Amino acid sequence: MLRRYLPYLVIAGVGTLLLYSTFHNARWNSGRPSRPTEEQIASGHNILPDLRNGRPNTSGRHGYTKLPPWKSPIPDGQLKPPGSNYSRTLVLARTKAENTSWVDTELSDMLSSGLLTTAIYVADDPNAPLHPPRNKGHEAMIYLSYIINHYDTLPDFSIFMHGHQFAWHNNEILDTDAAQMIRHLSPERVMRLGYMNLRCHWEPGCPAWLHPGVRERLSWKQEEHLIADSWAQIFPKDPIPAILAQPCCAQFAVSRERILATPKQRYVYLRDWLLRTELSDYLSGRVFEYIWQYVFTSSPSHCPSMSECYCDGYGFCFGSPEAFDYWFELQYNLNEAKNELQLWWKKADMIEEVKLRSPTGKVAQEADLDIPRVGRDEELEEEIKKIWAEMQRRKSAAYELGRNPAQRALEAGRTWRDGDGF
Repeated sequence: MLRRYLPYLVIAGVGTLLLYSTFHNARWNSGRPSRPTEEQIASGHNILPDLRNGRPNTSGRHGYTKLPPWKSPIPDGQLKPPGSNYSRTLVLARTKAENTSWVDTELSDMLSSGLLTTAIYVADDPNAPLHPPRNKGHEAMIYLSYIINHYDTLPDFSIFMHGHQFAWHNNEILDTDAAQMIRHLSPERVMRLGYMNLRCHWEPGCPAWLHPGVRERLSWKQEEHLIADSWAQIFPKDPIPAILAQPCCAQFAVSRERILATPKQRYVYLRDWLLRTELSDYLSGRVFEYIWQYVFTSSPSHCPSMSECYCDGYGFCFGSPEAFDYWFELQYNLNEAKNELQLWWKKADMIEEVKLRSPTGKVAQEADLDIPRVGRDEELEEEIKKIWAEMQRRKSAAYELGRNPAQRALEAGRTWRDGDGF
């Protein structure tokens, strides 16, 4: 009889194991919810787990003295006298389901002063005041539509972002908050470089993410071989670069000078390619995600060090590569402690559940349970508080140091003289 049902028992066991493994990894690996809550979904925020769960790599890309100073391939743009204001427009790509009220709430002072204006495009609503000609190509269609529509009336620089306030691909020291990134963004760096990827973290994207023309097709880099197939159509006069690299995820700032360096008709051509290509909405958008740096700078690579980006780009200067890396070491330790605490609570909850089901209200001696150490939860809670407090202290100190324009120049590897400003 047992042999008759053995295959079914094996299948059931494997299925249970897979379900447990999926649940366990999704819930405990990253220290963050495996999916947004219903409230987060309703809010329109895109809160996704960061897939990079390992200890931070301190092999060289973080610290500004461990890498040669990054140099933009184009000449420095024109800056105004120190202390001047720069006009800027926030270009948001959103869907009808996404809530962008955070812009008015979090950036009301910048909006009311006229320092910031907005151009919020709704991808899937043809009746919206601002909408693209077609919902295709993800944010690329909207970004190109904005440039075409405003080519003759551009502000000093434009900030191109997604519609959600919180996302894993936003900068971690800025709490993955798009509003903080906009508020702290250095106009001088954008104007100087002409093009600035808003994401400081290299993964995914740097230092050598895509190899166009590669024969092997990787499921997580579907755009790699597609770029090679599409390159002759998008850039018919340029050879295919060996490497395309910049931090993901299609959020950047561009100066008016850099946009106008390319004729308007060229942007129309790029948008027409999106409209005509047989590639899907997703894949055509992915192609553009790793060619924006080429569109605006004619360079296949845009990989400034993380510390340079945070310091010169957002004003958080830690003073040394070691201090910068240590902040992320603390963040790693914080997530490890949170994960352990969550697991402790899970074990404790299982014990309580067994007690409730037991006729005696106790756990039988033969019960196969992993008993958490008594008091370990309190130790972890105290450890989490201490690590968090130290991270905030160091972050505040980095912000204060970043108010010194000479320090920003030092960490960016550029010359600074008295009176230069940021």
